[in-house]
Amino acid sequence: MSKILLPSDGSEHSIRSAEKAIVLATLYEAQIDVLYVIDGATSKKDVLQHTDKYVIEKRRKERLQPIEERLNQASITYKIHTLHGEPGPTIVHFANEGDYEYVVLGSRGLNKLQTMVLGSVSHKVAKRVDKPVMIVK
Repeated sequence: MSKILLPSDGSEHSIRSAEKAIVLATLYEAQIDVLYVIDGATSKKDVLQHTDKYVIEKRRKERLQPIEERLNQASITYKIHTLHGEPGPTIVHFANEGDYEYVVLGSRGLNKLQTMVLGSVSHKVAKRVDKPVMIVK
């Protein structure tokens, strides 16, 4: 079974990229690995807003819920991976180390600063991942 990597942060762009990944997974009978990378700023914000680690975990899971719902509705086999680090390099490393046919990600994420450019994360991924990358607007 082939695999598709879907880096996601729960943004509208990542939900649209999930829909495209589902189409590919259906065509190629592929599994989707959802990758959620928590950067330092997000982690700090989560801890400052919610001191209870269970609340933090629940909120993070809620961000990916719309994607999980779509995957379940389409009966796609999937796994969720959560990593800590800078999103661009972390996604690139995970993608290049994994056995993926495709990487599908949104053009922009939740980070307000990065929305000014073709998401700097998607730009880094497209340049540095050694597999085909689909960037979804």
